[in-house]
Amino acid sequence: MGSTPQARRSDTRERIQKTALDLFVSRGYEKTSLREIAEELGVTKAALYYHFKTKEDILSAISRDLGRPVDELIAWAEEQPATMETKRELLRRYSVALGAAMPIYHILQENQATLRDLAIGQELRDRVTSISRLMHAGDLAFDCHARVASAVMTVHFGAFTPDALNGTPEQRREALLDVALETLAGVRAPTAEPVPTAGG
Repeated sequence: MGSTPQARRSDTRERIQKTALDLFVSRGYEKTSLREIAEELGVTKAALYYHFKTKEDILSAISRDLGRPVDELIAWAEEQPATMETKRELLRRYSVALGAAMPIYHILQENQATLRDLAIGQELRDRVTSISRLMHAGDLAFDCHARVASAVMTVHFGAFTPDALNGTPEQRREALLDVALETLAGVRAPTAEPVPTAGG
């Protein structure tokens, strides 16, 4: 039994996205043209144009697919209590999701000037903002907020600067997650002691 036209169209879109992603990473987003993507796929530019009108359309589709686990994670975390257990689990899952989405962050890092004003840049910023908001949720002392921010930045470090550390991508991800979780271990609930007044 043959596949449906819709299934074939979906398969073609996935092939286009995978090929384009490989080219964007290896050659750079700006230096890759729709014609080169079509040639790599062995199809005409018109056939490619049927599925995607621009490079930005392709990159946006890639970002949506790679970012879906983060979107699902944000939805999960918003339903959880703002406990340290939730924050640790959120950080663990976020680290895994970032590891899977590493190529899109690499493309953004290498093409900041070009992509800064595109919708994809705002989508990724919104995800980072949501994760940060959830990590900082709850009644924390200032130094604890600093530790939370440091832990999140540590996890991000592997996504935005993947070549700055030795080892495989997975080894780097796990090492940075360990450091981030150690940082979170120092987070404590605020004390109940009153803040001294100027005249006290």
